[in-house]
Amino acid sequence: MYLRHSNVKKGEKKHTYWRLVRSVRREGKVVQETVAQLGELDAQGHADAKLLCKQITGRAEQIELWEEKPASQRVAVQLDRLRVERGRDFGDVWLGWVLWKALQLDDLCASLLPEGKELVAWPAMAAVLVIARLCEPSSELHIAEDWYRRTALEDILDLPSSRVNDDRLYRALDHLVPHKEAIEQHLRKRMGELFSVEYDLLLYDVTSTYFEGGAENNDLAARGHSRDHRSDCKQVCIALVVTREGLPLGYEVFPGNKSDMTTVKQIVESMEKRFGVAQRVWVMDRGMGSEANVKWLNQTGRRYLIGTPKVTMKAWRDDILDARGWTVIREGLEVKLCSKEKETYVLCRSTDRAKKENAMHDRFAKRIEESLARIERRLSRAKKPVDRGSLERQIGRLLGSNQRAAARYRIQLLSDDTRPAKLRLAWSLHSESSDWARESAGCYVLRTNVTDWTAEELWRTYIQLTQAEAAFRIQKNDLSIRPIWHQKSERVQAHILVCFLAYVLWKTLEQWQKRAGLGNSPRTILEELHRIQSTDVVLPVAGDARRELRIRCIVRPDAAQAALLDRLGLRLPERVRIPLRVGM
Repeated sequence: MYLRHSNVKKGEKKHTYWRLVRSVRREGKVVQETVAQLGELDAQGHADAKLLCKQITGRAEQIELWEEKPASQRVAVQLDRLRVERGRDFGDVWLGWVLWKALQLDDLCASLLPEGKELVAWPAMAAVLVIARLCEPSSELHIAEDWYRRTALEDILDLPSSRVNDDRLYRALDHLVPHKEAIEQHLRKRMGELFSVEYDLLLYDVTSTYFEGGAENNDLAARGHSRDHRSDCKQVCIALVVTREGLPLGYEVFPGNKSDMTTVKQIVESMEKRFGVAQRVWVMDRGMGSEANVKWLNQTGRRYLIGTPKVTMKAWRDDILDARGWTVIREGLEVKLCSKEKETYVLCRSTDRAKKENAMHDRFAKRIEESLARIERRLSRAKKPVDRGSLERQIGRLLGSNQRAAARYRIQLLSDDTRPAKLRLAWSLHSESSDWARESAGCYVLRTNVTDWTAEELWRTYIQLTQAEAAFRIQKNDLSIRPIWHQKSERVQAHILVCFLAYVLWKTLEQWQKRAGLGNSPRTILEELHRIQSTDVVLPVAGDARRELRIRCIVRPDAAQAALLDRLGLRLPERVRIPLRVGM
């Protein structure tokens, strides 16, 4: 990445606007992609960034584990023997530690995991697990054998790499997982302080993550509907509750074969038990919208906004086809408010979604028709009778794998003694089904018992479910929650908790960089700061072959890295205090 600027003249005054760009390859060409607009980077911007940093970290000054600049002194050194040793990745783990302390997880873990007779404090090991998951997701064995010794966490935590092994990391997982609810309570309070989070609306969704291995001793491991397309593996289901900004509130782990709609009551009651009952709105996708769930939510006085299954749309055919009452939210998107008994329904129609669904429909229809044509050719060329049962199963599999277009076809296997195959394939289009597929393309229906919101407000609230979906994508892709290699039930729970904590750090950084005008890509920030290293500068003293001065320094950031740090309001330390265990 590097900096670019543009000059804009407004009246008599000239303004210089800076942006951070990076080169990416697209379709064989290298193009410049803007990572963040940095503005003028003037004195006022610097002051605002510093104030933002102080607000987010909650400290009057940045944490100083670092040496103050020593008083000036002169020592003669031998320049021809000067060397640099012990390069360590510093920037990304240091930022992870800043985030860890910003959320006051250091204080929380110290209170939950009090110091005992152990050689290494468990709060430090918990920090190692979470920061590693944020910066370079990997197994505990990889952390112990490779990652930790390559980072400067040894200096930041004052924890020698010789004391970090896989056994201690596994035991740290065991110590951390019993405090899940206390951690969630703390994070809710802390994020509320940092970002003024309101919990009047909660987004709830479910995903799954699969196991590598048999998971024989894990009661939660089971085969079910796999969102990862790994039906060959056992899995667990994870239900996550986030705020409208995507900030996580809590989660639960369910057996891998549990249906989404059967989790609603347990999740709602669990969250209310932990965080209190309030007149909040629960937003869920259509997988949770069973009649039993809606009835329970209404009977207990809870407010909801839920998507409805596609099959229920036919009840609204007349309203969908009626051109009256639609409100245009933006180009290509319309909504209509309808009432039915004690509920309000929102009909939504998207042009872009219609194009996508029609294209998918046509693709599946083409597959069916091509396969039917092949079957017919096979029957016409057959030299002996064809087994009807085998052919019916083949057609069933064909329709099952192309369900979006299956309803438009009427398919029959007819007896035909004039053919050696003794069978003839006859099929035709079901015109009513085909017409309805075209008419309903791009449409979906929402249901709610909230009566004082407009159709636009309800639609904009529902699409915030993308925040929950994005949370799962981040945990699966950026934080590598999948696959799960642990086999013990408690370790699986601990693995998911560590991933949850890493996601909290991720979202904290995302909120921070958004407010600093740096976009919403924490991975870009972490990758760029990853290149900042700490290193030892060794100065042999002249006249004494046995004496050396060792100074542990932070490599000065380049222009792009400096711009990022400046915008975040952070200042890298120049020198790191060398522990007494390191010889001079």
